[in-house]
Amino acid sequence: MLFVLAAVALVPLAWLIGETTEHAAEHTGPGVGGFLNASFGNAPELIIALFAIGDGLPEVVRGSLAGSVVSNLLLVFGVAQFVGPPKAIDRRSLLSQLALAGAAVVLLVPPAVVGYTGPSERHVAVVVSMPVAAALLVLYLAVTVRNLRRHNRLERAEASEQAWPLPFALGVLGVATVATALVSAILVHSLKGFASAIGASEFFIAAVIVAIVGNAAEHGGAVVIARAGKMKLASEIAVSSSAQVGLLVLPAVTLLSLFFAHALPLSFRWEELVAMGAAVALAGKTVWDGETSRADGVVLIGAYAVVVIGFLFAGNR
Repeated sequence: MLFVLAAVALVPLAWLIGETTEHAAEHTGPGVGGFLNASFGNAPELIIALFAIGDGLPEVVRGSLAGSVVSNLLLVFGVAQFVGPPKAIDRRSLLSQLALAGAAVVLLVPPAVVGYTGPSERHVAVVVSMPVAAALLVLYLAVTVRNLRRHNRLERAEASEQAWPLPFALGVLGVATVATALVSAILVHSLKGFASAIGASEFFIAAVIVAIVGNAAEHGGAVVIARAGKMKLASEIAVSSSAQVGLLVLPAVTLLSLFFAHALPLSFRWEELVAMGAAVALAGKTVWDGETSRADGVVLIGAYAVVVIGFLFAGNR
């Protein structure tokens, strides 16, 4: 019951973050606005992961982060295209972020292989994971700084009279993020009991339910903004959030885990890597022509349903 209440409590917070991001994007443009939404929206994901590490749940951490990448690219991007009107999107920006996510999947292969040659949490897996985490972080910062400069140069525009002042919008985003983080902590602590109650594996709960709930801000924000017809911003939120999870949240959690009793190795399961790689490829195919379409949205949503079924049958490691 506590898990369900925490999940429900995240819904209005997600709406608030989405609404506030739309006001902030009036000042910054869709590219920077999408980055802001992803950053504030992924803060709870980071906090959920750290709480899970503290509770000794490494599989939950990896499952929720992998599920977050997949759900943003397939479910969120798919629903946004389905509910929004067909419109042009920033093909260059989206493809560069998808390339980052694809690079992350490739870099995660070595520690995943180590995880299959012995116990997945052993020390050598941690040793192999740390330089991978550092490389992901450096790659993300280098590409993101360049992209933000480009967006700032091309997209800056006068905000409408109805838009909130930028400092106020950022302040509301900060407050909503803190509230979301507190609710997320409750969510993690009640996860085991919920998994036992419904008879599902902890991996499935983490990769599907926790991933969706932990990213409720991006999910709700992207859909609300897409329904308003702002497809550039909605697509930036979905795709940039996925890249940020893979190349910022994931390595940050891994490096911060060194301060806990047990560090987090990046020994992902093959199911997780395949799902992430397929999500990147399929999302890339839908943005290749530089336009959204409801048909592409249906394809992405259908693909996510297939992934969910696969995770359900995968069980715990």
